[in-house]
Amino acid sequence: MRHRKAGNQLARNPSHRRAMLRNMVTSLFKHEQLETTDAKAKAVRPIAEKLITLAKRGDLHSRRQALSYIQEKQVTHKLFDELKGRYMDRQGGYTRIVKKGIRNGDGAALSILQLLPGDERGKSPQKKDQTSGSGEKGSSAA
Repeated sequence: MRHRKAGNQLARNPSHRRAMLRNMVTSLFKHEQLETTDAKAKAVRPIAEKLITLAKRGDLHSRRQALSYIQEKQVTHKLFDELKGRYMDRQGGYTRIVKKGIRNGDGAALSILQLLPGDERGKSPQKKDQTSGSGEKGSSAA
């Protein structure tokens, strides 16, 4: 029976898997994107999103929780000072996984895990222009 055995094992023992995921999350926040296999990207994504949620809370307890997981202190400060502001208006979905292709050596599917840019201003005016454009057409026709 496999009760309470959720999550991908990634062909590693628990300590190696935890260390690898901690390193990958640290690198993701440091460089804001990460090239890895699909399975690893899907394993890192929920951890990264939970840490961003901690950063949005911003209190001392959440900062200490993030410091206990992220490997480098400077990366935690970057998360709480710079990256937090990007996602204050967003309710989740802070990362994206882009399929890259197949690795030549072993045929593994590769992906790029990226932090989404904070500027969603480009999308909002387009939607407003579309609605205002249709309103102008309707008002000129009437």
